[in-house]
Amino acid sequence: MGKRVRVLIADDHALIVEAFRSLLEPKMEVVGTASDGLELVPLALKTKPDVILLDLAMPNLNGFTAGQQVKKLLPTTSIVVVTMSEDAYMARAALRSWASGYITKHSAGSELLNAINAVMKGERYIVRQIAQRLSERFIENPHCSQPHPLTFRERAVLQLFAVGLSTKQVAAELHLSAGTIAFHKYKIMNRYSLKGNYTFLRFALQQQVVAQPETARERPPAEKKNTDDATEASEK
Repeated sequence: MGKRVRVLIADDHALIVEAFRSLLEPKMEVVGTASDGLELVPLALKTKPDVILLDLAMPNLNGFTAGQQVKKLLPTTSIVVVTMSEDAYMARAALRSWASGYITKHSAGSELLNAINAVMKGERYIVRQIAQRLSERFIENPHCSQPHPLTFRERAVLQLFAVGLSTKQVAAELHLSAGTIAFHKYKIMNRYSLKGNYTFLRFALQQQVVAQPETARERPPAEKKNTDDATEASEK
């Protein structure tokens, strides 16, 4: 018998994790499970799995950013996204950057083993629903819904929230008050009708601002806190 494929499961829903485990074992070896992105990265380095099954909508550090970090540290590990979303922007960004496969949780019962076997052969695996979404959005109608422009400050705020930082952490990164950051986030979400962290991340991908938190430290020094507080007051 050949060597079993070693799989790490990253999902914040215990029932999903156990369902995947029951599908994989005993044909494959589940080497660990992670419930958020911050837990995933060190666990992946410790276990060095062949394949990671990754949910995008996880707490703390989101799955998209965690996937970027893991792929950079473990380039030979294949990552298969398993998500509830059929969003074309999210799928394209992940597949372009670090994902080898992309399936939905609705299709996992019939597609999970096929996806793992495909990526282990060096192939890319995209479930039919996602392939159809990608075709409709980027091939058949590539010019619709172009990204809207953002100010420099809005891009910085959006970038840091998208990688999973809290309001206080974003404020510390940009040397601004938490109130100023909360106001900028409110303006962005209200202007573009964003609801929740997942849509915020999706919008960040559209705007092409998702990066590691260190990017903010490479920017020019931010304005002094009292200046931005005054700006906030005037904008209100």
